[in-house]
Amino acid sequence: MELTSPTEFAKRKVQSVQEYTLLAAQSVANLFRKPLYFADMVQQADLIGVGSLPIVVLTGFFTGGVLALQTSNTLQRFGSITLIGQLVSTSMVRELGPVLTGLMVAGRNSSGIASELGSMVVTEQIDAMRALGTDPMKKLVTPRVTATVFMLFFLSIISDLVGLAGGLMVAKLFLSLDARPSTPASTGPMPGRCWCFRMSSWDW
Repeated sequence: MELTSPTEFAKRKVQSVQEYTLLAAQSVANLFRKPLYFADMVQQADLIGVGSLPIVVLTGFFTGGVLALQTSNTLQRFGSITLIGQLVSTSMVRELGPVLTGLMVAGRNSSGIASELGSMVVTEQIDAMRALGTDPMKKLVTPRVTATVFMLFFLSIISDLVGLAGGLMVAKLFLSLDARPSTPASTGPMPGRCWCFRMSSWDW
């Protein structure tokens, strides 16, 4: 392993962050310049979003079920077993659902996108696109970034729903609890989250 000075190491790290920031900024700025490759965005939304649906559903379902099962022992000691519904729904909607969905989508698609674009560089397809007057950043990067951000919104909602279903299944099968709507004790400052708050007000 080659020894490098701390200054050179820090410079390379800062340069990597700078290049990533410029790449992200340029990919977003391309949305406001024509042409917009809408067909590529739809295709990438299908590959990235719909293709990630099975792993997102499995992860969300088992996360909700395990969360309900593991917290039931602690809540039962304090006589608050009926609060499992609020615990699971609040945890899934606010934290676990979006975080796990982002991790699953990134883990499934990032390596595939990197290998695809890398093979295009090796086979000089990127140079051919530049020779034909096409911006590779706008043609290849922007549709993938746009499709990923767009589909993450819906995948997070699906993950929350199946997580609640997993917790409900565990509560009914293993804890003998029934699903019933209840009025939450306090709403708290949650502007623009009426649907999510209604989901988090279910008691099992």
